[in-house]
Amino acid sequence: MPLNDSQRKRYARHLVLPEIGEMGQEKLLASKVLVIGAGGLGSPVALYLAAAGVGSLGIMDGDTIDLSNLQRQILHTTSSLGSMKTGSAQQRICSLNPDITVEPYPFRLTEEHAPDILSHYDFVVDATDNFESKFLIARVCHNAGKAYSHAGIRNFHGQTMTVIPGSTACYRCVFHEDGIMDSATPQGPVGALPGVIGSIQAIEAVKYLLGIGTPLANALLTFDALTASFRRIQVRRAPDCPVCS
Repeated sequence: MPLNDSQRKRYARHLVLPEIGEMGQEKLLASKVLVIGAGGLGSPVALYLAAAGVGSLGIMDGDTIDLSNLQRQILHTTSSLGSMKTGSAQQRICSLNPDITVEPYPFRLTEEHAPDILSHYDFVVDATDNFESKFLIARVCHNAGKAYSHAGIRNFHGQTMTVIPGSTACYRCVFHEDGIMDSATPQGPVGALPGVIGSIQAIEAVKYLLGIGTPLANALLTFDALTASFRRIQVRRAPDCPVCS
């Protein structure tokens, strides 16, 4: 659908980029992204995708907002304490950009309902904070053939990679499920760290939706906030990967 005058003004900085332009912006408005997790990582991802004009966002999270979340989870405010993160996210996203349709999923992802939900989306963002969910996302996205962005944060360190099922290394190729246990004690992170990593995830989603640039695939990008240093680690598909081999 052609952009209206209001949209041309809202997305003016995109329209002057030759990689996007009016056709690209129309494509973004027709795109659908599922963000799994509405916390530290999901906050900048959802806000930047909404601001960019990704037309439909699914927001999945089964948690309510706690005061300790507000140090980093910028989707939410003090007035939202105790409410579901998905409802708070929907309200904030729609106030930022009324062009956007938000579908809240106030529960955690499961093997059972994943195929139906993922069928409605073009790209998935893993913004979860536990290994169980990350391995699950790797499996269900591979089965559904959905590209996704993985990210993880802890203390002052973050990492992210993009996975295109059938073409690139997946999360399970890099991280082995056996022997990994979630820590019972929260390990930070420093508040601004998810903003750095989540913003990269949002860019990766936009690049994938528009088919521009080079995806962060077959590579793990790590960030050390204490030294302000990035490192790009090449990875390969594992021939014995139980998910994608």
